[in-house]
Amino acid sequence: MDATIRLFIAASLTDELGPYLKEVLRPMLTETLRPIPLQNMHLTLFFIGNVPASELDTIRHKVKAIANQCEPFTLQLAAIEQGPKPNSPRLIWARFKEHPEFTKLSKKLSETLTPGEPNKLKPTPHITLARYRKNIARPETKAPILPEKEIIMPVNAIGVWQSELASPHPVYSIIESYLLGQNQTNA
Repeated sequence: MDATIRLFIAASLTDELGPYLKEVLRPMLTETLRPIPLQNMHLTLFFIGNVPASELDTIRHKVKAIANQCEPFTLQLAAIEQGPKPNSPRLIWARFKEHPEFTKLSKKLSETLTPGEPNKLKPTPHITLARYRKNIARPETKAPILPEKEIIMPVNAIGVWQSELASPHPVYSIIESYLLGQNQTNA
């Protein structure tokens, strides 16, 4: 029986962005929320889930090929708010404005890495900052926090990340990273 590993595709935060988000999140925190450790914060691109460990090399090669085909881009922070559904939130996230390169990259990953039917949901560029504890019925509504200045996140590389479930938080590690746009020629 082949061992399984839990994988997802993500981009790392800049050194400045993570601490900024932790600070802005602070007034929203209550006992009903579990904040995400700074070292676990990432820009989610595609969650793969549990796969046989023997498939890792194939996944790495596919992600590298996709990274080579996609251009680097910069996201702009829209709000720190409850999500993904405002009426029944599961988390607090830093939601970024839509960007065509993010959408293209996320869709290519979904189409290439999903066995069967790819995800039809529109990808939302975001960083999960805190999750609601499971024992609460319905979280209280929290007003979104809008940035007072332009906050950006350059995305120049993506990685294959492993998630090992642990308590109180999973342990995330980057298996391999790939620069975006390496197939492009400089004219």
